[in-house]
Amino acid sequence: MSIEKRLSILEAKLEELSAEADIRRLQARYMFLCDTPCPEVGQIDDVERIARIMDLYCEDAIWEGVGAYYDNQFGRAVGKDAIRTHFEKFWSPARKPGLLLNAHYLTSEQIHVHGDEADGQWIHCQPWIFDDGTALLRSSRLNNLFRKVDGVWKVARTRTENVFVAPLTSGWANAYPAVSVLMNP
Repeated sequence: MSIEKRLSILEAKLEELSAEADIRRLQARYMFLCDTPCPEVGQIDDVERIARIMDLYCEDAIWEGVGAYYDNQFGRAVGKDAIRTHFEKFWSPARKPGLLLNAHYLTSEQIHVHGDEADGQWIHCQPWIFDDGTALLRSSRLNNLFRKVDGVWKVARTRTENVFVAPLTSGWANAYPAVSVLMNP
């Protein structure tokens, strides 16, 4: 095999691995911003949190919950304005019960790059604690699409399906922060 051919193969593999790494960071960034309390630098408010989440999405992106459980709970939002509205309802001060803690744990990652488009699958698990004393453990499958826009990977579709939701007993977690200071100087 010629050196040119070998370099071409290596270059293609490097592009694929770089895309996978970028997509992995993009998905992790999304989950990080969705955690409550948000551990972002500067203790941002929910308006800024949502703006930063929206920066991760393509203009024509889709966010949808699918399957018997999530169809009715989350539905489908098409376009950044609709997705922003979805998140504004989620973190609304009027939401009852209010969310005190929500942390995302990703596993079973698969990323498949196809040029400037890609798909990724994960399973995630997240505990939720609410201000009325209730708590639950939720697990979902994710089947997301990504697209490179102006040289930057963006989320083209977030698609989530329920695996299980299990109530947790009151007090199962008795120490958690009201505000994250992890990333502060």
